[in-house]
Amino acid sequence: MTTHNRIILLLAILLGATFGSHAQNVTTPYSMYGYGILGDRATSMQTQMGGVGYAMRSGRQINVMNPASYAAIDSLTFLFDMGADLSLLWSREGDARQHSTGGGLQYVTMQFPLSKHFGGSIGMVPYSSVGYAFGSDVTHGALENQGSGGINEAYLGVAAQYFGASLGVNVSYRFGNIINDFYATPSTQGQTLTEHVMQIRDWDIVIGAQYSFPVSRFDRMTLGLTYSPKKSMHGDTWVTIQELQATSVPDTVGSMGIGGHYYSPNTVGAGVSYTHERASRLTVEADLTWQQWSKAKYSAIPDSRDPRLEAFRGMEFADRLRYALGAEYVPRVRGSYFQRMAFRMGASYTDDYLRIQGNRMREFGISCGLGFHTIQDKTMINLGFEWKNRRCHPEAMLTENYFNITLGINFNEVWFWKRKIK
Repeated sequence: MTTHNRIILLLAILLGATFGSHAQNVTTPYSMYGYGILGDRATSMQTQMGGVGYAMRSGRQINVMNPASYAAIDSLTFLFDMGADLSLLWSREGDARQHSTGGGLQYVTMQFPLSKHFGGSIGMVPYSSVGYAFGSDVTHGALENQGSGGINEAYLGVAAQYFGASLGVNVSYRFGNIINDFYATPSTQGQTLTEHVMQIRDWDIVIGAQYSFPVSRFDRMTLGLTYSPKKSMHGDTWVTIQELQATSVPDTVGSMGIGGHYYSPNTVGAGVSYTHERASRLTVEADLTWQQWSKAKYSAIPDSRDPRLEAFRGMEFADRLRYALGAEYVPRVRGSYFQRMAFRMGASYTDDYLRIQGNRMREFGISCGLGFHTIQDKTMINLGFEWKNRRCHPEAMLTENYFNITLGINFNEVWFWKRKIK
């Protein structure tokens, strides 16, 4: 790795650590339900294109969304990609308005060749995020709700290709804690904390396939498909209640193992991409994600009859559908520095898995971004901007608008080439 790239890598790590130590990955009251706000394993470059990736096949960028893409890397290249974001949130519920910020280190991934027809990847991406804080006045007192945490995925993936077809698999270890706190403050005296903790220690598998074929001398199409099976999650969950006084200790009023009570859903992702490359390069991709959350049971502490646990009863989920469309344009593949910049844009629409008081949560987003090459080599800095609107339907309830700034640094290094000494 060159000195130039070592400096960029150090700055990227410091940037990610700074974001991660000062902010939540997500800030929204909607994240108090279920497992929080779900991620889609998209890198910063893919986020700029609306979050597409099932049919994305490139030896220049890491694509965790479809493990079959790992085989596209050439035998001399090593890729390292990390990304962070900063989010600004404006929310409205009736006449009440609120502003908040969030952000943090989003992912760290690596990709490397294993042989001529095999590639691999390892890294960490978010599965879900939780972060919120809000309160309300009630008769004879006040209530305050706070939540934090989320679920991370550490994965290892391999892929093989032969005559344009590739098959890959990701095996991941999911871990993390989701903490939901409810503070009840009577107008008389004292304060009670009811805390629900979900500790996830689980595994998952994603199988992916891609087929790429030419349609003309300068045009190519790629089809992509992924599948992850429904399975029981593993870990523990418990609820404690504590009178917040000097001598009080938490009282565990309900606990159980998650296995057999919580499930992750059947998940299918499909995409198609078209690439035209001559002097310039244009790539367009459309994706569809379907997750069968309606069949994924979520029954928190079902055996306890304590009325204070009413907020943690089983939740009703709905099937999640996500549509995404994105494009990338490079004016001149072998031109000047500015001609080789990548221009990206995309849009997405999601019918989410949360069903809140009979309402479905919906999200719409548009995004754009730029890919800057470093002067010395193929390393790319991806800077993106994204706007999202989130609300429920048919009753809007809480309306949220996000503005996200994403930054990713994708290191592209030749590590396996032995220089000849003359």
